[in-house]
Amino acid sequence: MHQDSRETERMSWWGKLVGGAFGLMVGGPLGAVLGAALGHSFDRGLNAIEGPLGGAGSQERAQAAFFTATFSCMGHLAKADGNVSPSEIQLAEAVIQKMQLTPDQREAAIRLFNQGKQSDFDLDGTLQQFRDECRRRTNVIQMFIEIQLQAAYADGELDQAEEQLLLHMCTILGVAEQRFRLLERMLRGGQRSQQRAGGGAKAQDGMSLADAYEILGVSKDASDDEVKKAYRRLMSQHHPDKLVSKGLPDEMVEMAKSKSQDISLAYERIREARRH
Repeated sequence: MHQDSRETERMSWWGKLVGGAFGLMVGGPLGAVLGAALGHSFDRGLNAIEGPLGGAGSQERAQAAFFTATFSCMGHLAKADGNVSPSEIQLAEAVIQKMQLTPDQREAAIRLFNQGKQSDFDLDGTLQQFRDECRRRTNVIQMFIEIQLQAAYADGELDQAEEQLLLHMCTILGVAEQRFRLLERMLRGGQRSQQRAGGGAKAQDGMSLADAYEILGVSKDASDDEVKKAYRRLMSQHHPDKLVSKGLPDEMVEMAKSKSQDISLAYERIREARRH
């Protein structure tokens, strides 16, 4: 019963989107790329109309904007180095798989990815509209950057073109470079742990102490209080329910949970080391 309720809830924004309600409200760059992916023409301003999905910044509108921007920008990023590698395509497919999308949603995500690869894709306009729709919800925007970082590192490295494009995204979205570097270190630490664990469920088996400090974004010389504060702050930023309430699509909850697990494991790894 709970699962059915959850399914109905997570499909609410998508059902209204394909049902046409959102189509009456979306315009601008987001509307152009979304319309191309869904085969609709959205020609009215996003911020100009009140309608079935509520005003600008509403949860459902933010969820639709997040879904659209995530996959289209991921496609644009994959093309940044001039070539879309098999690993980058696999990353997009892995994100889609983790989200447990319906067949229609999967098809839309793939089309959005392909739209982002087009030479006429309006990256800046898409990001500006996404930022405005999210009403600068920093945790949701941070999650967006984390997903794009994962896409960039899909082939195991971050080349200069990808790095510059990611920094450009951060500038438009109001994410400081210092924050971006912290997110990058967190990602690298988590990836190394997964690799050492062989991709198994027990990531802590492969998490070095250095990885744990990188994931929490603190130095090995940080006090116990500083470590605890970093842990609590990151857990709050990645709390799935909080992110969904602020505009993260329900389908991306598993990705937020995975981040939370890495943070918890890192904290426990540091606590264990400091007890000895």
